[in-house]
Amino acid sequence: MKKIALHWQILIALVLAVVFGLLYPTSYSLTEDSYKALDKNNVPQTIQEKLRSLDGRGFETLQLFDVALKGLLPPEQIVNWEGAIIQAAWYNPPVSYIAWMGEAFIRALKMLIIPLILSSLISGVSGIGSGGNLGRLGLKTMLYYVITSFFAIITGQVLVNLFQPGVGARVSFMEQVEGLVEKQKSVSEIVLGIIPENIFRAMAENQMLSIIFFAILFGFFITKVSQQHSHFLMGFFTSVFEVMMKITLFVIRFTPLGIFGIVAKTVADQDDLGSLVSSMGLYMFTVILALGIHSMITLPLIVRFVGKANPLRHLKNMSTALMTAFSTSSSGATLPLTMTSVEEKSGVSNKISSFTLPLGATVNMDGTALYECVAAIFIAQAYGVDLTIVQQITIVFTALLASIGAAAIPMAGLVMITVILSAVGLPLEGVGLILAVDRILDMFRTTTNVWSDSCAAVVIAKSEGEELKV
Repeated sequence: MKKIALHWQILIALVLAVVFGLLYPTSYSLTEDSYKALDKNNVPQTIQEKLRSLDGRGFETLQLFDVALKGLLPPEQIVNWEGAIIQAAWYNPPVSYIAWMGEAFIRALKMLIIPLILSSLISGVSGIGSGGNLGRLGLKTMLYYVITSFFAIITGQVLVNLFQPGVGARVSFMEQVEGLVEKQKSVSEIVLGIIPENIFRAMAENQMLSIIFFAILFGFFITKVSQQHSHFLMGFFTSVFEVMMKITLFVIRFTPLGIFGIVAKTVADQDDLGSLVSSMGLYMFTVILALGIHSMITLPLIVRFVGKANPLRHLKNMSTALMTAFSTSSSGATLPLTMTSVEEKSGVSNKISSFTLPLGATVNMDGTALYECVAAIFIAQAYGVDLTIVQQITIVFTALLASIGAAAIPMAGLVMITVILSAVGLPLEGVGLILAVDRILDMFRTTTNVWSDSCAAVVIAKSEGEELKV
C-alpha cells in the first residue's frame, strides 16, 4: 500500500483538528483543582478568596469569564494575575487528552533551534571563506529582505485604502491590552542588544539576534586561526549540524500529530468565531488577501525572474514547513523544517541556507510588516482619522524598520504596531481593536514570513551560481 505523503497527512490532521475543536469548545470554571494550580503559581490568598464567589459557575466563553474577573478584581491585580487565573480555570477534558501532543511537538522543535542555528551558521560562515564573500552574501540577503518587505507593505497599504475596512468598525468591540508601551525599545537599545553580554544567557533566553551575531563572528574567525585548528573546528561543527538534521528529520515524522494537538486547542479556545468574523470580516479579508497577493504573485515572480527557478516546484517542496508555520504561528519553531526542505528538496547548499534562513527567521518579516501597515491604517479609519500622504509614507517606512527590529522584542507584532501608531499620532488603545483576531491572522502572516525566507535562500543561491533542484 502506498504511503500517504507527509504534506497530505498534515492537511488531514489540520482539517480533523478544526472539526475536533469546533465540536469541543473550551469553557471556564473554578474548581478545587483550579485553586491547587493557583497555589502553584503563587497567586495570593486574598485574590483566591475573592474568586471563591465564582465557584460553581461555568462560563461558556473567555470573554464572559474575563468580564466576571474584572468585576471582582482591581486593574492592577488583573494585570498581574489574569493569565494564571485563566489557565487554572480552563476546562476542556476532550481537548486536554490531545493538546499535550502539540505541546510536545513545539518543545521538540524549540529544542532543536539553538544547536541547529549555531552549528549551521558556524559551519556555513566558515565555509564561505573570506570577509569579502561574507560581506557580499550579507549584502544580497539584507537587500532581498528590505525589497520584499517594502513590496509587502505597499501591497497592504493599497488594499487597506481600497477596501477601507475600518470605516464603520465598532470601536466598542475592543479588548484591553496591557504593557505594550513598557516593552517598546529604542533603535539604540535594539542595536546594542544584538551584542550579547553573556552568550549562554542569550541562548537560555532565546535572544536570536545575539546568537546569530556570535555564530557569524565565531564562524568567520575560524578561518583566521591555524589550519590544524580551523579544520578541526569546521569538521566538528559540520558533524554537529549533520546530527541535528538527522534529529530534525526524526521530529518531522510526528508533525501531523503535533499539528492536530495544536490546532484543536487553538480552535477550541476561540470565542464565538461566527460573531468575530462578522464584525471583523472585512479587516481579516483585507489582510489575508494582501498576504495572498504577496505570497502567490510577488514572491513567485521574484523567484521566477530574479532567481531563474520554478516557484511552483519550490512551493511543493516547502509544503510541510509552510503548514507547520501556519499551525504553530512561529517562524523560529518552523526553522528546522524550513532548513530541511530548502536543502534536501530544493537543493540549496548549507553555505547559503545556514546564513539566510536563521537570519530571515528573525529579521525578514514580510507578513508582519504588511500586517502592521494594514492594522495601523485600519485603526486610523476606525477612529475617523484621515491620514495625510506624509503620514501614510511615515507608516510605510516605520513598518519597514519595525519589522526588522521586531525580533528583539517580546510580543513583537503588537509592540511594533504601537511604535507605528505613535509615529503618526494615533491612539495606542486602538491595538485593542485588532487583538481579537490577532491569533488567527498570525497564522497567515507567519506562513508568509517562512515562504519569503525560503524564496530568499533560492534566489541568493542562484545568484551565487548554484545548481538547484527547482
